Amino acid sequence: MAYLDEMMDHQLDLLKVRDRGSKKWVAMMLPEHLKLVREYIDEQKKTPRPELNEWDLDIIQENIQIAMKRNVEVEIKTWKDGAFIFHIGKFIWVDLNRRKIEMEDVFKSFVLQLDDIVDVTVLD
Repeated sequence: MAYLDEMMDHQLDLLKVRDRGSKKWVAMMLPEHLKLVREYIDEQKKTPRPELNEWDLDIIQENIQIAMKRNVEVEIKTWKDGAFIFHIGKFIWVDLNRRKIEMEDVFKSFVLQLDDIVDVTVLD
């Protein structure tokens, strides 16, 4: 019976222990190692560039032509450094030689690279 009471006291003492979780391991890691781990995590979060086939490129071209003729707003989806960026605005000009598009929204005008575009949606 005394042994059982001693075991119960021991279990109660274990409940008082506070574990610091991963904090205790961070102190043992070198700054260079932490940097590499963070870079690896950031790299895993990136989205791969979508592969566009001929059909996708034709649809993008048609939507650009329609938007320029109608002078309507478009939503352009671009891919840069592993992330998608959305732009909304109207076309000002398209330069196929330099492969650039200039657009304007209500606040400013901006230039996009044709090679970065992965989708164009005409907003009516």
